Amino acid sequence: MEFKDILAISGMPGLYRYVAQSTRGIIVESLVDGKRMNVAGTSRVSALSEISMFTEGDDIALAEVFTRMYTHTGGKEGLSHKESPERIKAYFAEVLPEYDRDRVHVSDMKKALSWFNILVGAGLTEFKLPDEEGEAAAEEPAKAE
Repeated sequence: MEFKDILAISGMPGLYRYVAQSTRGIIVESLVDGKRMNVAGTSRVSALSEISMFTEGDDIALAEVFTRMYTHTGGKEGLSHKESPERIKAYFAEVLPEYDRDRVHVSDMKKALSWFNILVGAGLTEFKLPDEEGEAAAEEPAKAE
């Protein structure tokens, strides 16, 4: 399972892995219970690799946020998204001190925590964007020479 294949679907809780294209939309598999379903082509589907978080400088890709959370927790699930808003803000201040406190709302942080815990629970440990994977593959042959 790769990070680029993980999807969030508007109006549906949890995260989904892209499986295949269908005549009426796409087929996805829930990361929580493994059930497959067809998602209509009219649904708002977002790839996690395309989502970023506001910071005081340039926006940071969600993959980078998750990598920092993974390092911070030592490979374990993070703080629960059901914690108090103050505790969630303090957690994000530790993990991502440069996040934009005016534009990143507690609801955004809760969603990020929920998604991170789902991904770690599903066994995803590397949060690489597609262009990062290409760069890593391009560097390997150079090292072999």
